[in-house]
Amino acid sequence: MAQGLPKTDSQKSQVDFLDEKMTVFHVLTKKEKEILRKNQTLTTYKKGEIIYKEGEKPNGLICLIEGKAKIFKEGVGGREQIVRMAKPVGFIGYRALFAEEGYISSALALEDCLVCTFEKSSVFKVMQSNSRLAMNIVRYMARELGFSNNRTVTLTQKHIRGRLAESLVFLKETYGLEPDAKTIKVYLSREDIANLSNMTTSNAIRTLSNFAAEGVISVDGRKISILDLDRLARISEHG
Repeated sequence: MAQGLPKTDSQKSQVDFLDEKMTVFHVLTKKEKEILRKNQTLTTYKKGEIIYKEGEKPNGLICLIEGKAKIFKEGVGGREQIVRMAKPVGFIGYRALFAEEGYISSALALEDCLVCTFEKSSVFKVMQSNSRLAMNIVRYMARELGFSNNRTVTLTQKHIRGRLAESLVFLKETYGLEPDAKTIKVYLSREDIANLSNMTTSNAIRTLSNFAAEGVISVDGRKISILDLDRLARISEHG
């Protein structure tokens, strides 16, 4: 895969999410924000490029600023299992950083992405000086852990229909809908939908076709529109 490209100084000046109140960084002082700004690298990744790869060592805290990415792990026979879907503004690869281990999964850009990486020692320095930031990051990781635990149960105990329905509801809640209020705002291949739902691609195709025949969704290439959200949620819940 091609490597991500650093952004120019003019592009860097347009990106400053440290001041946004909806991020964990809003509790930082001006001095602490400046420490992070001086130790950040902004990188663009084209659709299909690898952001980080399983086995590599992290060199900083990675924040997805723009775009969408999938976090996946290669299993037996090279089959992928998507373990997480990322959206802005969110952290990716943080487990390996704080555990001081290599990545146990890979991240790939689903569309053109902008990524900010804060150098490791500067992140640790600011966390040590600002307990509120440390607690914000702990809460963030705790929420992600809770989601992962629930997904583990889903992927091992639910029927195929329930797993796929839950994945569609999850994609809708994560990325939202297009202006038509029906079409999920992310366009995945059938293989990615299967890998997100822990099933074969053929089963994903067949189940999507069944949902469409039942009037629950409509499918147009990679565009999936939810026609009956209540019914899809019921299938997810009782699957």
